[in-house]
Parts: sequence; structure tokens; C-alpha cells
Amino acid sequence: MKGLFKSKPRTPVDIVRQTRDLLIYVGRSADSRDAKREEKMADLFKHIRELKCILYGNSESEPVSEACQQLTQEFFRENTLRLLITCLPKLNLEARKDATQVVANLQRQQVNSRLIASDYLEANIDLMDVLIAGYENTDMALHYGAMLRECIRHQTVARYVLESQHMKKFFDYIQLPNFDIAADAAATFKELLTRHKSTVAEFLSRNYDWFFAEYNSKLLESSNYITRRQAVKLLGDILLDRSNSAVMTRYVSSRDNLRILMNLLRESSKSIQIEAFHVFKLFAANQNKPPDIVSILVANKSKLLRLFADFKTDKEDEQFEADKAQVVKEIASLEP
Repeated sequence: MKGLFKSKPRTPVDIVRQTRDLLIYVGRSADSRDAKREEKMADLFKHIRELKCILYGNSESEPVSEACQQLTQEFFRENTLRLLITCLPKLNLEARKDATQVVANLQRQQVNSRLIASDYLEANIDLMDVLIAGYENTDMALHYGAMLRECIRHQTVARYVLESQHMKKFFDYIQLPNFDIAADAAATFKELLTRHKSTVAEFLSRNYDWFFAEYNSKLLESSNYITRRQAVKLLGDILLDRSNSAVMTRYVSSRDNLRILMNLLRESSKSIQIEAFHVFKLFAANQNKPPDIVSILVANKSKLLRLFADFKTDKEDEQFEADKAQVVKEIASLEP
């Protein structure tokens, strides 16, 4: 007889709704250890794992696009994302990891050819404030950081973060003493400054003065080797991007910027020297060098030519050698 009353298999919509109810319960209940709460928590962990399995598939089956669409639509129909983000600190480590993967996957799911996560986040943009503040919480930083990087795939979200007061905080987050958190913040910072070209160009043009003052003093002149190495590499990526040509022209017209790059060229670290060279060559190649830039290059001409004479990459690199030859030619031809 028992077989006649088998329960109907739950749909993705059912699982999202049940997850939402459990999140509401967990969000409202105090952090006690009573049996009912423990049971609900275990149930919630199981539901989050089920959501992950639908979105990613498992060892036995690939994800089914229709199930993923149903799940995504229901997830963003109400405030499940907000509940999941705000309840994350209450979950155990495994559930946090699963939840992070669920949120990441949902940013890429299309429903009727639309990324509905983008529409939801635009209407709930304050969630980015929660995710960014996560860098100040050792337990949450890596989970919230991973979610944040997926959310800034959407241009409107990236624009919000770039234009917010949070951008200034990244200069400190990148230098946090916890290596993993600092590296995560640096990865997010890089994503913000390279993914959406037109938005980045607009941001840098409008915020040039404070942004590069912070970038130079806190990152390029940091006492931390890793911070300097990452910063000079990212600076090269930014300035060499065609979308940022106006910003690049402005940057290479500053004697203070040139002084910093010349100091980086003298570093004992080969990798910092090479990355610094890729920025320095822009100063040398500028056909409209301001007089103070010319005078610094002329004053240091013999030192620079000596430096470049022994300057090599570890592997043969034709492009690097061609760039170096061009820089040497430019500097050798400078007259006071």
C-alpha cells in the first residue's frame, strides 16, 4: 500500500520556495542550539546543496536548462538572493561554499534571453554594499568577494561600485594583512578596472586626480612587494587599453608619475622591472613630451641607457626586444 502514496517529486520552484521559507526562519531565529533550529538548519543546508546540483549537475547528470530557468525565475521573483546573502554568516562553511556557487551561477543564467539577475541587482543595488563590506569580516570575505566578482559581470552593477565611496576602500583592502583576503580584493579591483571598457574609461576620466594619487602612493609605492608587483602590472593593462588612451596621455605627462616608474625600474625584482618597463615605454614613446619630462629623461639618460643595455626577459621575447630598442632610440635622441 505504501507505494501508492509516493510523494510527488519536488520541482525546482518548490525547492526555491522551501529554501526561502527556511532562510526566513533562520534569519528571524536567535543563534540558539535548540533541536528545532538545528533541524531547520540541516534542512536549509540540504536545500542549498540541491539548488547547486540543479544548476551545476552532478556526477550522474548534466544540468537541465529548463530546470535551471525555472529555478532562476523563482529565485529572483522574490527576495531569495537578499535572504541568502544576509543569512550567509549563519551558515556552516560547506553551506557557505555551496551558496556562493549558487549565487555565482545565477548571474549567468538567462531566462527568455535575458540575464534577469542584472535586473534584480539593479533594483537591489544596496546588496553590493553588503558584499563589499564583507572584506572587513575574515570569515565572510572570500565568499562575499567571489559573489561580488560575479555580480560585477553586469555593467550597471560595476558602474555602481566604481562610482560609490567603496572604491576608495579597495586601496586598503588590497593591503590587508590576511594574504588570501588581500589577494581576493586585488582580483575584484582588477575586474572592476578592466571588464567594462567604456564604464572604466568614464570613471578614470572623471576621477583621475584622487584615483591616481591613491594608486601611486598606496599601491605603486607600497612597502609590500606583492602589492607593488600587482599594481604596476594592472597599471600597464589599464594604460595600454585603447579605451583609456586619454587617461594614458594624461598619466605619461606627469613628472611625479615618471619618477615613480623610474624607481620601479631600479627594483631588484626582475618581474617588477619588466612590468614597469611596459609603462615606462609609454613615457618614452610620447611624441608630445612636456619639457619637465624631457629634462628628467635627459638628466638620467646615461643611467637609463646603461640599465637597458643589460635588460632582458627570462625567455626570448621578440616584442619586448623591439620595444626596448625603440625606447633606447627615443632616449638616445633626446637633447637638453
